[in-house]
Amino acid sequence: MNKIITIGREFGSGGRELGRRLAEELGYEYYDKEIIAAIAEKTSMSQEYVQEILEGKPHHLYPITIGQSMFVTDTFYLQHEQSIYLAQSEIIRDLAQRSNCVIVGRCADFILKDLKPYRIFVYADIESRIKRCIARNPDSQKHLTEKEVKKQILSIDKNRAKYYDFYTGNTWGDKNNYDICINTTDLVIKEIVPVLAKIF
Repeated sequence: MNKIITIGREFGSGGRELGRRLAEELGYEYYDKEIIAAIAEKTSMSQEYVQEILEGKPHHLYPITIGQSMFVTDTFYLQHEQSIYLAQSEIIRDLAQRSNCVIVGRCADFILKDLKPYRIFVYADIESRIKRCIARNPDSQKHLTEKEVKKQILSIDKNRAKYYDFYTGNTWGDKNNYDICINTTDLVIKEIVPVLAKIF
């Protein structure tokens, strides 16, 4: 059976970088945004639309065939959300069965629970996450105050939690749902990955 590592993470905690570096260290395949591209291809929806649904953002550009009724619009959105989740589940299971891998986000820990993945959750204090976000995207964040960056972070986390809780019935970030929780506050990700890799 392949070795599978899933990474759940708070926004700005460095979870994506940790997953990528861990995959490189172990020689595993790494899957993150590639899953969105595969979902888009499987469902014939744009990557941008898939991304917005996965992030829990209402989409403002519905097809012209959708009426003005809020009920119809909500039903349309829900149908797309469910079809995307089903496609995502099939794709993640297929990827996990191909080789040893690290999969970031996408409810992968729940989708693959029968394959017993090693489940990691990455978190950090809010000040550290604000610093990381600003350092990672200096051009896009330079016109924002720290208060505004914090608001963005908390909004993204809220949407991730709602999505995860809805589809898994579990609580996002609850230590009982993971094998290890890593606090990356003030840590350099590339320095902790070799230590973490020894577990595997």
